[in-house]
Amino acid sequence: MEEYLARIGPADEQAMAAATQRQQLLTKPAGSLGVLEELSIRIAGMTGTGFPAPAVVAVFAADHGVHAQGVSPWPQEVTASMLANFAAGGAAVNAFASNNRVDVRVVDVGVASDVDELDIVHAKVRPGTRDLSVEAALTADEVLAAVAVGFELADKLVLDGYRCLLTGDMGIANTTASAALIATFTGATADQATGRGTGIDDATLAHKTAIVEAALVLHEVPATEPLKVLAAYGGLEHAALTGYILGAAANKVPVVLDGVIAGAAALVAQALHPSAIDYCVAGHRSAEPGHAIALKALGLQPLVDLDLRLGEGTGAVLAYPILTCAVRALSEMATFESAGIASGDGSVDDLVAGPADSGAAPAGSGPASGAATVLGGDA
Repeated sequence: MEEYLARIGPADEQAMAAATQRQQLLTKPAGSLGVLEELSIRIAGMTGTGFPAPAVVAVFAADHGVHAQGVSPWPQEVTASMLANFAAGGAAVNAFASNNRVDVRVVDVGVASDVDELDIVHAKVRPGTRDLSVEAALTADEVLAAVAVGFELADKLVLDGYRCLLTGDMGIANTTASAALIATFTGATADQATGRGTGIDDATLAHKTAIVEAALVLHEVPATEPLKVLAAYGGLEHAALTGYILGAAANKVPVVLDGVIAGAAALVAQALHPSAIDYCVAGHRSAEPGHAIALKALGLQPLVDLDLRLGEGTGAVLAYPILTCAVRALSEMATFESAGIASGDGSVDDLVAGPADSGAAPAGSGPASGAATVLGGDA
């Protein structure tokens, strides 16, 4: 753990400054690309000069002991069945990934039943967690083992040539564990952080919320001890995603977060190393209420808001082309000078500065000299 955390540093301020300067020179009114301008500057800070391609989504799958409390109408066996579906290319994330040129890796980090599919990463720490409503979900050693799965996969994927990591997850009842994690790290109540997950009715939602509230009272783990929080409430996929997010930061590549499960894991990663969030992009805002709470605490603005609550990495994969478009705009648009647009009458200077009501320029660390092209094209 200490070795991985020592590899993480803040985003590259010089690269962000150069990107900020270039944004002011492109053939558009300053600030007219809105969030995409700030996003391109953030990506420059993450990668220095690299383009975030190729990309891969890692779908971490695990089961949860709290399922025994009736918090989901879906049988636990669905988790293993969906792994087979992922491996066969039949899930929504497979369809989205194929469309957006994103590769898929499926990881069994804690499915309760045996999974025999060959085309997945077999990294099972244990067959599901214990019931968080009656005891700690994981031991300290199990937490570290699952976090290491995420660390090591991130390292391997970057070594294999991937330059953008996307998060995915699968696990019946994992929104219950996510609600407990989010409540702990943000101070939200169980009622605020708990949602309908797979679409439960009002009575089941009330029961699920009561289970989360009782678990928070039972364990009372402070947010200042993130590994103990993971042990109390976390799923094995939450722990692996935490390592995966930290691993992306350690390798200075962007990690595009999916929904509420990834948001909960990102809160753990942030508690372990605040600079890890410099490398995170919020792919979308989930319909789960706890996700909006997590994103606010993380200081991340989602790129897509389509009322998604499927998981699998679907929101992250949908958002990935937006990320690459932001980077291409920064690197491939002409500047006023290169386009030969004269500014003798002052009109171009006014355009570059932007109209008075257009708002401030994107945040960055200020002007800096350096190469005109901040980010190169993809290989």
